[in-house]
Amino acid sequence: MEEVIVNEKDNLKRLDVFLTEYTNESRNFILKNIKSGNILVNDEKVKGGYIIKTNDVIKIGSLKVDTEIKAENIPLDILYEDDDILVVNKKSGMVVHPGNGNYSHTLVNALMGYTDELSDEGGTERVGIVHRIDKDTSGILLIAKTNEAHRILSEGFKNKTIKRKYIALVHGVIDHNQGKIVAPIGRSKIDRKKMCVTEENSKNAVTNFTVLERYKNATLLELVLETGRTHQIRVHMEYINHPIVNDPLYCKRKVINDYGQMLHAAYLGFEHPITHKFLEFEVEPEKEFLEILNMFKNS
Repeated sequence: MEEVIVNEKDNLKRLDVFLTEYTNESRNFILKNIKSGNILVNDEKVKGGYIIKTNDVIKIGSLKVDTEIKAENIPLDILYEDDDILVVNKKSGMVVHPGNGNYSHTLVNALMGYTDELSDEGGTERVGIVHRIDKDTSGILLIAKTNEAHRILSEGFKNKTIKRKYIALVHGVIDHNQGKIVAPIGRSKIDRKKMCVTEENSKNAVTNFTVLERYKNATLLELVLETGRTHQIRVHMEYINHPIVNDPLYCKRKVINDYGQMLHAAYLGFEHPITHKFLEFEVEPEKEFLEILNMFKNS
């Protein structure tokens, strides 16, 4: 469960009002989750009108969506499949799982339309989902078809035995060939849709990067995460003043088009949860990514 410690700024707010701001979900949606006990304050079940106080500890479970999730016939780019797992290449623009007003056309809807064999460890709205990437981030995702595989893979992500590499195009020229960003990440007080580097209500976050190519006004990077925080790469690159090109949320520069941030989950390596065979997958970015990349190469 996610833990949020109430700060002085939010002292004496109603719980439902605070969580509506914090999660960007509807108030009715939040109230249903409070009523179900999926949200606790100081380990106790409370009502939506509870007045939160400084240093209260709010625990938020996997929020249950308040609508039926339906299977949809959406094409999937499947890189690998067996009885236990799927490996898919997600397109930019596709939300991974339902929530926050997106209850259709997600990867989960597509997976449900493809197969009935998906783990339900994460709840009915996140069947098969072991980890996720942002809507406008493209690339490789690992899907569990059984609960046993889900549990083992989740431990792999937790213990950092599953290897992931991303590539990103960022604004500005980075002079040094390698770097390591160590900066805690928490939700922004100013804009609840955003995360930021902060010491308050935050978690440790570590991003490693290597320069692949330098252009006149941009740098192509390979990135490896030691932690898996929400928007981690996007936040960390903004923090060092090299925001990701075309990022509508963390880059103040004009976006080129509506493709989304130039961030791609390019590589995944892991031990199969059942056979223990080591599997590796690598995919090229989409043509839209490459077209924008070529613009910077040729500028």
